[in-house]
Amino acid sequence: MPYEESTLNLKKFIVFEIADEEFAIPVEKVGAIERLESITRVPQTEKFVKGVINLRGVVIPVIDLRTRFGLETKSYDESTRIIIIHLDETEVGLIVDQANDVIDISEDSIEPAPEVVDEIDIDYISGVIKIDKRLLIMIDLHRVLSIENPSEYTNTEG
Repeated sequence: MPYEESTLNLKKFIVFEIADEEFAIPVEKVGAIERLESITRVPQTEKFVKGVINLRGVVIPVIDLRTRFGLETKSYDESTRIIIIHLDETEVGLIVDQANDVIDISEDSIEPAPEVVDEIDIDYISGVIKIDKRLLIMIDLHRVLSIENPSEYTNTEG
């Protein structure tokens, strides 16, 4: 019966793509996946904050994950999606290159984050998921949404 036991430890993840890398976030954090719509710029925000959208009467800030991760920018296209996440009473939209699918992951497939994953700062990674030959990067939503990022900002106040 070990097979039945392992199925009890399955978690659902949304898989999405940024710069040809696959990422995953727990499905319970996702409220919706939307096509890219008109984004209203907000002055004097961090460069990764693209602005806000009005989604069914709710104003939601939108972050471009390519910019947040320090990756090369790319024009938005038909595949571009905004993943609306819920985190600590807050809704935020994450712009991704494309949203691929929803998958069930066994908890024993999740490993701690390695020291370096390509060009993405390890601070944003909470772990990796190995499925067959695929490697999915689990992002740490709290770190991604945090304004403080030691690699980008320095405190000049004395």
